[in-house]
Amino acid sequence: MASPAAIVEDVVALVLARGLGRRMRAEGGDNTPLDAAQQAAAAAGLKGMMPMPGPGGRARPFLDYVLSDLADAGFTRVALIVAPEEDAGDPLREYYQGAGRPERLSLTFVVQAEPLGTADAVWAASEWVGAHPFVILNADNLYGATTLRALRHAGSPALPAYEKDELVASSAIPLERVAAFAVLTVGADGTLQDIVEKPGQAAIDAAGPRALISMNCWRGDRRLMEACRDVEASPRGEFELPMAVRLAIRRGVVFLGLPAKGPVLDLSSRADVATVVARLATVEPRP
Repeated sequence: MASPAAIVEDVVALVLARGLGRRMRAEGGDNTPLDAAQQAAAAAGLKGMMPMPGPGGRARPFLDYVLSDLADAGFTRVALIVAPEEDAGDPLREYYQGAGRPERLSLTFVVQAEPLGTADAVWAASEWVGAHPFVILNADNLYGATTLRALRHAGSPALPAYEKDELVASSAIPLERVAAFAVLTVGADGTLQDIVEKPGQAAIDAAGPRALISMNCWRGDRRLMEACRDVEASPRGEFELPMAVRLAIRRGVVFLGLPAKGPVLDLSSRADVATVVARLATVEPRP
């Protein structure tokens, strides 16, 4: 039987891959040309399955790069949070149970029965996670192995905290999009005091160039899992992870704000595809 210390060190990863992809499904116009395979992924809202042409001309889904970074960061067990099989998650399952099966990771599929929000998605993985600490990340963001490794070694609940202007400059994320992210308040001791989801452009501008931004990447433990179970629905009608974090903080959970730098590649819409393809053109993922 593994010792308690060994269990604590076995940090697992949850990849939120069930999103509806509303922005990606929206038509991008003439300035966002996509090939046929990319068009199909965009139309289905399957951002993680967006083909990225790489070295040698072989196209790999964006999610391969996410999983490769997790492996580089030392993770060995990953759960993809997906839709039920009758929904749009089938191409993802077919690939990762077949030709795309990872070599360096043990991959599990966890079903979120309905698209009720990111906190609900995390709670769906409760049984799989068990007593292990866990890292949560989006399937349409590439954070880099350095950031993921820092979370794995954090030793307690934590999140990467990005300075606004550095994030925008290094990641080629439009400044106006940052208003739809979350703004952090981090104390002098480096602990998270508050998080405000989708604060709006005025609040982002008022916070200044060094405002700290969350990109929805977290390390948590059973206490965060319980907050995901207990959190109330947001005004948008979803059970959202940032609100679960606020609930956990009110209950006494301390989150470390880890200073982080970009780039964070964000594949939210069709307009992002060309930039992300260019950034990954020379990268060979090894999930």
